[in-house]
Amino acid sequence: MKIQLLSDLHLETEAFLPQPAPGADLLVLAGDVDSSWRGLQLFRDWPVPVLFVPGNHEYDGRDFDLACAGLHALADELGFTMLDNASCVHTDSQGRRVRFVGSTRWSDFDVFGPSERARAMRAASYFQRMMAASRDGQPFDAIAVRAEALNCREWLTQELTLGDVSAAWDATVVITHFAPSLRSADPRYGKQPGTASFCNDDEALFSQARLWLHGHLHCQHDYLFERAGGATRVICNARGHQRKGEPARFEPELLIDVFATLA
Repeated sequence: MKIQLLSDLHLETEAFLPQPAPGADLLVLAGDVDSSWRGLQLFRDWPVPVLFVPGNHEYDGRDFDLACAGLHALADELGFTMLDNASCVHTDSQGRRVRFVGSTRWSDFDVFGPSERARAMRAASYFQRMMAASRDGQPFDAIAVRAEALNCREWLTQELTLGDVSAAWDATVVITHFAPSLRSADPRYGKQPGTASFCNDDEALFSQARLWLHGHLHCQHDYLFERAGGATRVICNARGHQRKGEPARFEPELLIDVFATLA
């Protein structure tokens, strides 16, 4: 099974026209496609199934729960499968079943450990003010983000334990918007408190996934995380902002083979 992966297109300000990748079996949109949502219309009638995991910017200036409901309705209208703490199974041409497990997986601010959480959350306050989202009439601030992140983490942990029922599928692919490891940190900024707004420490879950796709960082990554019993491949193919030169290594028609040899 071959996947086309796109994220962080930021079509609310960026000029980019996505094209289907020849040979792709499905398209994964890993968030921050367009904060206005208008750009999502470009993927209507896409020639292969579309899996969509919302990013943080899909919630900009909105009530969190109303935005979530609106995105679900829009995904249904456009024919997407929205994976918002949800999973699905697709079968490739060779009959191999692939489980896709998707969650925005907001920041829990613990990537540097609980002792650094307060500093990380203070740094996050800038990003949350820029996001200007709310929930139940209150600002969707760092405290609210962490609460949602912990819900996501609990759901992912429970869902991935179903990996023990391996006869039901041949591989598991996890899709999150936020990064699952500090190894995905943007090298331009290093490991500073603000990095905890982009990366979580979900490495303990890697043993349940063959492939982990993410966005959020405006840089590109493709690395293997060695673990007991094998390895997990982690890929980010975020486009980012042209004015900052971030799309330099972005591959708009990148194909990822789920069953490629991990070496």
